[in-house]
Amino acid sequence: MEGRPVQIVVAKEDHTFELDEEALANIVCQEHVKDKHIAVISVAGAFRKGKSFLLDFFLRYLKVNVFQLLLLGYQKNIHSGSADWLGPEDRPLTGFSWRGGCERDTTGILAWSEILMVDAPNGEKIAVLLLDTQGAFDSQSTVRDCATIFALSTMTSSVQVYNLSQNIQEDDLQHLQLFTEYGRLALEDSGDVPFQKLEFLVRDWSFPYEASYGQEGGSSILERRLQISDKQHPELQALRRHIRACFTDISCFLMPHPGLKVATNPNFDGRLTDIEPDFKDQLKILVPLLLSPENLVVKQIGGNRIRAKELLHYFQSYMAIYKGDELPEPKSMLEATAEANNLSAVAGAKEVYSTMMESICGGDKPFMSSNALDGEHLRVKDKAMEHFVGRRKMGGAEFSEKYKERLEQEIEEQFGHYRTQNESKNIFKAFKTPATLFVVAIFFYFVSGFLGLLGLYPLANLANLMMGLTLVTLCTWAYIRYSGGMRDIGTVIDFVAEAIWEKAVRPAYLNMAGSGLEQVTQQMTNITMGTQVAAGVGNHTRANISKAKSS
Repeated sequence: MEGRPVQIVVAKEDHTFELDEEALANIVCQEHVKDKHIAVISVAGAFRKGKSFLLDFFLRYLKVNVFQLLLLGYQKNIHSGSADWLGPEDRPLTGFSWRGGCERDTTGILAWSEILMVDAPNGEKIAVLLLDTQGAFDSQSTVRDCATIFALSTMTSSVQVYNLSQNIQEDDLQHLQLFTEYGRLALEDSGDVPFQKLEFLVRDWSFPYEASYGQEGGSSILERRLQISDKQHPELQALRRHIRACFTDISCFLMPHPGLKVATNPNFDGRLTDIEPDFKDQLKILVPLLLSPENLVVKQIGGNRIRAKELLHYFQSYMAIYKGDELPEPKSMLEATAEANNLSAVAGAKEVYSTMMESICGGDKPFMSSNALDGEHLRVKDKAMEHFVGRRKMGGAEFSEKYKERLEQEIEEQFGHYRTQNESKNIFKAFKTPATLFVVAIFFYFVSGFLGLLGLYPLANLANLMMGLTLVTLCTWAYIRYSGGMRDIGTVIDFVAEAIWEKAVRPAYLNMAGSGLEQVTQQMTNITMGTQVAAGVGNHTRANISKAKSS
């Protein structure tokens, strides 16, 4: 199925945001995707600066068959821009919605519904998710709106492309202020750098004579902007130090202007023929730098590589702290990350438990004895707990303890389901109801005959009636089991039969079995005593004979 942009974070009229959990789950929890490690590429920045336009080139690159590139001999030169993944010059650009003009087009956060798979150099398949974000600083968004969207995209992405216009200015760095304090707390908590790759993408760079287009020129500009000097205010110095500490990798890329046809033609649809050659040449370098298999960055949190399905936990936790009227404190952001991190560990441990138990007593497995099942449960539970304990978690041991207790409780609940499922496979359990009804019918049959012999015909007829009703009930139960209808009546019959079995049939059987066992035991005792007596008499006789011979 062809992919499309799906809104996963919805911007509401009251300037609040809401996570569409179902939409996100439909993307990251697909069967062929959910267990794959995921790279999340997000583009954020001011509105009407070409974010969606750029993402569509990302899509075009990812959709190119890498196997074809290898056959054509392009893969080894992909960084030099010789790989013609841009396609035909006259093909319109499709994917995320974009258009020219001065009014915003994207709201909230959109994700591409089709997870694109990339073969990593080590042979692993990496899932790639592309995120498009609402443009900042338009006439309809508050400062809090802009900060919220930027924060969500940065905290959930492995590569944050910070889309800027013409230059890196001081206010662009100030927008990272919220993360610098968060980063400091995260470093104190776990010692891990909280964020991964930050790519400053400067669009419409107009000074190639000062710094050339591309990564080399971008590096020189970024170094100047992040330089710390004694003349700067201490706050500015601290901001720069924290920015460097918060991200594993920070780089910058300078892009030329795409051309007047792109900027002024209302009918521009993304055809390469209307785009300036310089812009296309730099695209061929920029996109592989971010998305080629050897450069792809898998999302990590707390030192753990994140699988696609786990991304849902992090979005849920982050959205919970951004629901208020005020921006959350960095400490709240850290707690939300730690919560999602521990929930992800719980989910992974539960999956270990359920996978192993399915292989032991799943629906297609035969019945196990209760003792054997209990033993397997304890063994598998230990494995699941080892998985939870062995995974790196944020928040400290005391914080994680409550999630460990939650895991134990949920595993016990799961075991209850497996126990019930196992019991349903017991053929004797399945036939308990008909066996009980049959025994009751036989009982009334003999009672009727006995009362008839005594001449108590009214009571004998009553016993016959009870026998008939029992047989009708048995036939009704069999029909319900066969047809699947009238399940409520079947449940009542099972309940009554269980009560009769426990209160009458089982005690009677145990009494009879106990009496029989007692008789057998008594007989064995008598035999043993007789043997001993006989042996004693024999010994006495032999002693007398010996004495007679000696005398």
